[in-house]
Amino acid sequence: MNHTVQIVAVAVSLGFLLAVLELVRRRRLTEEYSFLWIGFALLLLVLSLWREILHAVARWLGVYYPPAVLLLALLLFVFVASLYFSVVISRQRRQIERLVEDLAILAAEVREVQEVQEVREVREEKEAGGRPAGPPVD
Repeated sequence: MNHTVQIVAVAVSLGFLLAVLELVRRRRLTEEYSFLWIGFALLLLVLSLWREILHAVARWLGVYYPPAVLLLALLLFVFVASLYFSVVISRQRRQIERLVEDLAILAAEVREVQEVQEVREVREEKEAGGRPAGPPVD
């Protein structure tokens, strides 16, 4: 890997790491998800800085051009992140469905209580001789 490609790879890795840290600092990315992104940015940075590791991995995988291993790592990370976020979304969907069911039950209970209250008020009016219930008028 020539120096220009290495410099670009290090700059992109550092920029990515700083962007993730800034998102965490501004609370736009929660700590739960930031570990995944920070870990990947550090992996890219290590592979960009130490050519020997990148060349060894490239030889082991049979890749002729070692910087292509960085793209392979990126692709692998995208697949892993997509799977992880699909699991998170599925879990949240189940939670939302449960909350909707609970809300429907509570709304039905509120309607039932309101109906009972209305019946009670009508009954009290009839017992009071048609006058609205309240303090006596002098």
